[in-house]
Amino acid sequence: MPLIEEKNITVNRKAKHDYFIKQTYEAGISLVGTEVKALRQNKANLTDSYATIRNGEVILLNCTISAFEQGNINNHDPVRERKLLLNKSEIKKISRATNDKGATLIPLRLYFKGQRVKVELGIAFGKKSYDKREDIATREIKREIGRASCRERV
Repeated sequence: MPLIEEKNITVNRKAKHDYFIKQTYEAGISLVGTEVKALRQNKANLTDSYATIRNGEVILLNCTISAFEQGNINNHDPVRERKLLLNKSEIKKISRATNDKGATLIPLRLYFKGQRVKVELGIAFGKKSYDKREDIATREIKREIGRASCRERV
């Protein structure tokens, strides 16, 4: 079985800083032609975007896909609602998980998987400021350990 190549379009770096990610899901996304062309130029932004479940469908909100530069008058709206494509069973699991207090459904990254555009969704719980400081401190410690081990090799 040949491996399908994944190519990142954009990553929501703020998500890992602001949230604890409990579980992730891969979803397809319903797009129009000019949006796909804009994504091939990496013209997307996931900052402040989130997903919600409405009428048994998962909808991605506040995701910005800039207008395609070579497009015409029929270009897409950059901040429109986009339907995410998931199985019913996955939607039910996500719905149950997001009913917990403080749980949010956020997009972690947008990427091409072969010719298809996919969204990695995460069920997330918000971090407090002391949790963020703790993460920064552990990252600094790991960085210092890495530097020290590099110095020893030289």
